[in-house]
Amino acid sequence: MEYDVEFNSGAFYPAEADVRLAEIAEDKGFGAVWKGESNSTDPIVLLSAMAARTKRIKLGTAVYHMFGRSPITMGIQAATLNDLSDGRLLFGLGTANTTIASWHGLPFERPLGRIKEYAEIVRKTARGEKFDYQGEFYKTGVFKLSWQPKHPEVPIYFAGLGPQMTRLTGRYADGVVINMANPSMVRDIVARVRESATAAGRDADKLEQIFKVRVCMHPDRSIAVNKLKQVLAFYMVSDPNEWQAGHDTGYGALFERMGYANELAAVRKEFTDEGFRAAQMAIPDVMLSGDSNREPVPMVAASSIQEVRDRLYPYMEAGGTRIIIPYVPVTEDSVGEATAFLNAWRD
Repeated sequence: MEYDVEFNSGAFYPAEADVRLAEIAEDKGFGAVWKGESNSTDPIVLLSAMAARTKRIKLGTAVYHMFGRSPITMGIQAATLNDLSDGRLLFGLGTANTTIASWHGLPFERPLGRIKEYAEIVRKTARGEKFDYQGEFYKTGVFKLSWQPKHPEVPIYFAGLGPQMTRLTGRYADGVVINMANPSMVRDIVARVRESATAAGRDADKLEQIFKVRVCMHPDRSIAVNKLKQVLAFYMVSDPNEWQAGHDTGYGALFERMGYANELAAVRKEFTDEGFRAAQMAIPDVMLSGDSNREPVPMVAASSIQEVRDRLYPYMEAGGTRIIIPYVPVTEDSVGEATAFLNAWRD
């Protein structure tokens, strides 16, 4: 099991500070530093700067989506960073959602078929192959890199939660990146990925199962709880056009599977009636603590580093190979708090 970090949740981290934090994370023994894509700083640009300032720590995208650039462009970027970092790139790829697709003027249609073809082109490009791809969704002319990469194999992980995507992951990807799943759900996802890989004649033991558990640490645990509720509210009310139309296939479906359907409905009602702040205030503590019948959501509010480690243990037992810890700061001094967390991890 590897412990990884991410500085991309609940606060803005300046790009130059992210690079310094990556250096500290490497020194403290973390396995990888990850960066996601949304409307924040760009993963490949930021990870390239980290690559130039580190030697061992792996560099992950969790996750890039398939709407912002062509798969050939993505393959060129992946090959460049993998060579620059001496083979340290971990490439997470996701289908995103209707909102992100709309930023780029593209429809969110048939995501499973699209991501399969996208990943195939990225692989061919990054390997330095000469190809002419004629798929259902993507078509290219004859293409080949102008150089032969010294690290041609870029591991590609699909962001997956539902049955269809996780089965596709087992057949075609090098592993899965799981966001917003409690230990029971992680076990189910890992089992589906492994079963699908085995059925496709692949070695399931070679796949990675990577999942995120957000962490906030403060001597007064209630302050950490309130901060994580802000992040949780974002996920509970995301893609309102979908759930207001009765087509909730995103994070809302996950909270229902965790047993928090009533809480989800109440939070969304507050959001619709009163706005985001009211939605945050409507989140009950039980979602972060769990009860006798339900596990907490994958967020840890802790008062000490030992409590963080103890709370992560059930996720370790769930079958993952890497835990990504997106650190969520309480104060405006995001860099100072993240630095303190990294230093506390291994004094």
